[in-house]
Amino acid sequence: MMIVRHAEFRDLEDIYKLAGKSGVGLTSLPQNMDTLSARISRTRNTLNGNVHKSEQGYLFVLEDTEAQRVIGLSAIEVAVGLMEPWYNFHVGTQVHASKALNVYKSLPTLFLSNDRTGSSELCTLFLDPERRENQNGKFLSKIRFMFIAAFKQYFEKKLIAEMRGFSDENGCSPFWDAIGHHFFNMDFSTADYLSGIGQKVFIAELMPRFPVYVDLLPKDAQEVIGKMHPQTLPAYHVLESEGLRYQGYVDIFDAGPTVEANIDELRAVKESQLLNVKITSEAAIGKTQYLVANDNYHDYRAMLMKLDLVDNTINLTHEQAENLGVQEGHVVRVLSLNPMEVS
Repeated sequence: MMIVRHAEFRDLEDIYKLAGKSGVGLTSLPQNMDTLSARISRTRNTLNGNVHKSEQGYLFVLEDTEAQRVIGLSAIEVAVGLMEPWYNFHVGTQVHASKALNVYKSLPTLFLSNDRTGSSELCTLFLDPERRENQNGKFLSKIRFMFIAAFKQYFEKKLIAEMRGFSDENGCSPFWDAIGHHFFNMDFSTADYLSGIGQKVFIAELMPRFPVYVDLLPKDAQEVIGKMHPQTLPAYHVLESEGLRYQGYVDIFDAGPTVEANIDELRAVKESQLLNVKITSEAAIGKTQYLVANDNYHDYRAMLMKLDLVDNTINLTHEQAENLGVQEGHVVRVLSLNPMEVS
């Protein structure tokens, strides 16, 4: 049985092994035991109300309860850029014109920007490649929207997610080679690692402050601006189905797109339902897959179940209720895994 819950210190070894499988480009999941342990500490401190908003974050794990092993991760940062600057490139336009010469030229540009400072952020989505089956990836990603729907008061009005940008099979980024590499004598994988362990700001501060004219970049660098890594496309489509859209901001390292939405416009906020729990001897089996969560802030639990909802009650077996940490008469939040088709 698969459940999503908050990360705990007992998960550290499994998380470290997952980080080793994530490859180049997932900057928030470096294979560094101290950094990963600190992520878990921040989650526990956030839940206990012991840290300022600038340090708050939630790390979720997908656990195979039969194997007693963590097979995936996802996370939410509460408010980015409050302690140190949060950088993106804004893809804009600069017009050069001369009436005397009858010249009018519109040029795409990249401006270093802090516009998304203070936004909540979806991050650190990774599933063991050997377990990318049975909707595990969607479950792990979308449960964050359910958590936000249940606890809106802890998040900001805007939600963003940085999508992994394009890099080749050798871990090289054409965009980094065209811009960042000229300011730092290091390859993309090294810069990527330093970013993941908290060194992104000092790198960003040495990036060019004036607009970068896209037309002056090598062709291969121009072509990857706003383009995501092929392995990230499924994750992007999941976020798109929940209401996030690309609005012209890209990562300063690999030019991967940032997608965003107002929290009130998220599907989970608008469409999730609260149902009363009824304990039954037989599992309810339906045709539609639903995310089912207990809405318990400190001991958050969620499962993926096939149901047919006909009233304000959900039937759970004793085992399902135990895994969700609920009893008869408790309330759970439910949302279809995929947007429902309206005839």
